[in-house]
Amino acid sequence: MNRLPVIETERLRLRPLQMEDGPHVFAIFSDEHVLRHYGMEPHRTLEETEQMLTHMLAQIETGAIIRFAIEHRESKALIGTIGFHNRAPSHRRAEIGYELKPEYWRSGYATEALHAALQFAVTCEIERVGAIVYVENLASQRMLEKNGFFQEGRLHNYMRQRGQSHDVYVYSYMTHQSV
Repeated sequence: MNRLPVIETERLRLRPLQMEDGPHVFAIFSDEHVLRHYGMEPHRTLEETEQMLTHMLAQIETGAIIRFAIEHRESKALIGTIGFHNRAPSHRRAEIGYELKPEYWRSGYATEALHAALQFAVTCEIERVGAIVYVENLASQRMLEKNGFFQEGRLHNYMRQRGQSHDVYVYSYMTHQSV
């Protein structure tokens, strides 16, 4: 059984996801703007989100993934999620993924959550954190680069969304770097 800690930052609280988060997670995963560079179609029903959460919670339980709810400390609102997937513990690597509700974009919340997640990665003995970002997702690219991620290359036709192929950039971060 893997229990995730609660991590507090200046404005945020990263805490374990739970089934009760379904409606808030649905608000994120049903939003066209959030998912336009995500590699999946928006959820149409709360049940879709609940199925995804059930799957994620089972993977968290086994340690296959790490995923936190991102809460605004002052309002207690769930504003996004962040965590690690494609974990390879024997190779000490994982990929990071994150999403925020649009009303919280461009306010430094993603950077704040990213710093907390990268610090937590060190405690999990993750040395290399990768990120896959659509070529069109300039905001995510800027945020990663501003926070020490290095663009390693471009993968052509790597993701399909709405019947269209998309190129992605591969980013990496070594946790021995200063967070």
